[in-house]
Amino acid sequence: MDLNPRLAPGRQLIQAYGDGGFMIAGQRWQGSVLVFPEKTLAWACPDMTALGLGCLSAVTDAAPIPELLLVGCGLSLRPLPPTLRADLAAAGVRVETMDTGAACRTFNVLLTEERRVAAALLAV
Repeated sequence: MDLNPRLAPGRQLIQAYGDGGFMIAGQRWQGSVLVFPEKTLAWACPDMTALGLGCLSAVTDAAPIPELLLVGCGLSLRPLPPTLRADLAAAGVRVETMDTGAACRTFNVLLTEERRVAAALLAV
């Protein structure tokens, strides 16, 4: 039985995280990243205290808008400020926060289900 996920070409499967970066679709990314099903972008957000709507403009400007944004908060879960959560909801983006490892795993599961998901991942 083959347990490897079947993905459309170019899909951004997160293969590893740690050591300050990520391995995504065969490419090493140093630092934090924004991951969409079809592309990965370097993300200049240094930590959760700097996270604001401006840091997530690539998500809110995406077409189509992701149905869910996963925020990988680093080593441990941190809540989003209520105003940021409200701003994202007004832009049509549902958001879930979790530690970065959980966000990577959840992104991959939703990616294999062909869901419109995005992940904002702080490097660990």
